[in-house]
Amino acid sequence: MSHFNVKDGQQGIALLGAMIVALILSLLGATLLNLAGQETVSAGLANQAAVAQQLADAAGEMVVAWFHSHQTTAGAPQLSSFREKRNHDREGAPSFFDAFGRSQFVGTADQPDVRLQTDNPSDNRLLNDPETGMFRAMTHLGQVEELKVYAPAKPGLLCTIDTTVATNTNPPVKQSILMQLGALDLPPLRAAVQVGLHLGRFQPGSESPVSVHWGELRVGGDLVLSQAEEIPLKSALAPVTPQAYDEMTHREDRWMEGWIGGTVQVTQPSSGQAPNFPSNLHMGQNPIPGVRLDQWNYEHTKRVAKRFGRYFAIDREGLLYPQGIVEPGRGLSPDEVFRSQGSGDQHGLIFVDTLDQMAPRPDNLGVVKLHASYFEGMAVVQGHVVLASSGSGQPIRVLSPPQGDQSTDAARTSVQLSGMHFNGVLHASGDITIAGRVRLYGAVAAGGAITSASSGSSLEVWYDHDLSRGFYRGLPVVYRAPGTWMTRY
Repeated sequence: MSHFNVKDGQQGIALLGAMIVALILSLLGATLLNLAGQETVSAGLANQAAVAQQLADAAGEMVVAWFHSHQTTAGAPQLSSFREKRNHDREGAPSFFDAFGRSQFVGTADQPDVRLQTDNPSDNRLLNDPETGMFRAMTHLGQVEELKVYAPAKPGLLCTIDTTVATNTNPPVKQSILMQLGALDLPPLRAAVQVGLHLGRFQPGSESPVSVHWGELRVGGDLVLSQAEEIPLKSALAPVTPQAYDEMTHREDRWMEGWIGGTVQVTQPSSGQAPNFPSNLHMGQNPIPGVRLDQWNYEHTKRVAKRFGRYFAIDREGLLYPQGIVEPGRGLSPDEVFRSQGSGDQHGLIFVDTLDQMAPRPDNLGVVKLHASYFEGMAVVQGHVVLASSGSGQPIRVLSPPQGDQSTDAARTSVQLSGMHFNGVLHASGDITIAGRVRLYGAVAAGGAITSASSGSSLEVWYDHDLSRGFYRGLPVVYRAPGTWMTRY
């Protein structure tokens, strides 16, 4: 007859409980390890997805760069005209849009204006070659599989950028992103110097201080010269050099033409005879056919400056205030705002408003005195300007306009200009007064008159042909339109 031992039963139950607890802990540990593994995989996939998105974004930004520099599309004949403005606006100026505001990009996702695919060996080399490809800086992370450019989904925008990329992982992670570009529609400047009223005064020492290379002179009123010989002869055989006119035996230029709305007067005619003007000086153009001056809308230019440049208010002493907030003791001198340290120190667009920050009127124009030895950028002043650059200036390398009817950069001559004080655009709604000897590469526009402060003052301008196409250094040609970025997968 057997007897039940209570102590042994308790030990058995305890052992069974311990085994169950051990089993539960083992299962829990396995579950935690599995979850940890899944988390690791998920984290890895998320990381690769982030890399793929960055690659796709970079490919889109590469297209933006195509618009800003011909060098980014060098070696790609199919993209040679990509950045060219193939339409004309209502004023006849080159534009990405036609007179009705329709973009020059008209393709669809299935039939785009531009398509580059890795299935095409030449496209693959162009995009992904580790030595020469456009995407070579990112090839250690992945490659562009397809890149398309076609019509925008929203009216008023320029185009849609559709990029598909894949990472270098196994398996690769693919990402496709759409974004749309807007275009900055600041009107072009199609002449080297434009003057709304008169250029110079009819008194000795106060004649026109302006001379023009490589472009046109447009004057709405009268032009006053010391001698008729100050106007260079237009000749297709004229050498393209960095020489100033004072350094030439005979003044001549390949591109200079003068369009004068009123009369041309000479204060010191040679031998008392009637002046003999060259055929490239056209007088009496107003009212018919008229002198066409490029107009920049005040409100539009102001909006562009607030978004893409720098905006300043001005007080009656000529001090400038960032963001348009006038606070006593916080004003900056124009030299602090407009001084560049050297070639390449680009300030972009600087907009100086009127005294009351309203549209220009004769009674609300301030005066900006520019004394900086060198400025690189766009100075848009809703008032008067005294241009009195000091110092010896800077040497800069530039391109002449294209030869003849050609429009490619290959038809342009590289020239180094020395002693330049201003590299860019000077645009004033009022008068411009020249004090001293100033050399400028770019373009000048005055809504009022241009005069000299004293005898011997001069402004010598070499025209930047890119301005005729609406390309302004320091401003984006195109930009990613807000709210248009999306991912397809």
